[in-house]
Parts: sequence; structure tokens; C-alpha cells
Amino acid sequence: MEDIEATSWRNSNTNDLWVFDKLIVARKLGYTCGPAGVDVPQPALYITRPCVNIPGMSRGARFRFLRKKTHHLPTGHFWCEIFSGRHLSVDYKNGKQILAVEGFRDSGPLWQFCKWERVSDELPLPEIFKELIDRYEYINIEYIGGKVIEIHFRQNPDFKYGNTVAYPVWPKYNIHDFYPNVDFTKLQFVEDREYKRIGFYIDM
Repeated sequence: MEDIEATSWRNSNTNDLWVFDKLIVARKLGYTCGPAGVDVPQPALYITRPCVNIPGMSRGARFRFLRKKTHHLPTGHFWCEIFSGRHLSVDYKNGKQILAVEGFRDSGPLWQFCKWERVSDELPLPEIFKELIDRYEYINIEYIGGKVIEIHFRQNPDFKYGNTVAYPVWPKYNIHDFYPNVDFTKLQFVEDREYKRIGFYIDM
């Protein structure tokens, strides 16, 4: 069965497919960025990742110290300045915010979140994306420190149960040790496999 992002790409207007290319989005937003093969402006730590990543889950993303040349980066990847701050995922319906959740990581890989939780933050839809409202009922945007890092023509699929919290479950990862004060017997496990994730503990 085709996943939600692949279906979204297939059903999108051809002229709007640029939103799936994270490098183009970053360039339009004025970030310091470039594709593999373009020199970085100064030696620094950058995030590198695939320009287009339909399977999602931050696959292929990593931090790299780049001095100048970037020809050694994987084909189809790009580099970008690193943003710090809270990681928020926000859903908009017809341009109006309907959901905001915050993601939390431990010291593991970039794709391995340990918790998502509904928050009350309000982030208006950025002006650059308002032209898309008439063509897409739902838009999801991910932010780090208030900076857009991804946009999707869909809702956040991890909160489709009406839950307010979601603890991802990963193989060989003891979430009970990481959150010793959480009574997981009062939460419900739902199987929701994607990449290396097995499912979630959620409230219902």
C-alpha cells in the first residue's frame, strides 16, 4: 500500500511539486544552503539530507562539518545551515491552524524522536505558502526555532487518533527507562510501523 506522502505527491498539482524539494524550499526562504557539489560559504557544521525524501522520517539526514567542497556528499543531497530551538509540527486547514505538536529527541539519531506532545503555540501560515490554500485543504509544516524545514500537503498522521501525546516505540529502545515517571499502563499501544518505528503509546 502506498504511503500518505507518496499519495500526496501523486495527487499534487505539477506546479506545486517544488514543496517536496527541501532544497528549493530552503532557497526560497533565504537560508544558507546548496546542493551537493556547491561550495559552502565558510567552514562550519551543516545539516545534510536528501533534497526529496518521500519515505520521510529524516532518513539520510546527518550533521557534517564542511570546510568548502561538497562533491563528496551523496548524490541528491543538499547542505543547509543548522537551526536550533523547539521542533514543532503544525497542521493548517484552509490556511487556519488546527494542530500544533512538539517533538522531543534524546541523544539518538535524527530520525528517532522519543515523544510528541500537543502544544498551544500559534504559528500563522507563512506568506510564501498562502497561494497553496485554494488547492490543498490540509497543509502540514515542520519548524525548528520558528524556521520552516519541511512542508507537506497532508495532516500530521501521528495524531489521527485524537490523542494529545505520542511516544514512538523503537526496536531495542526502552522508553520506560527514558520516561520513568510515565505510567504506560494507562496509555494505549497502537501499531503504526514506519521505517524503524513499531508504533506509539498514546492517550485516548
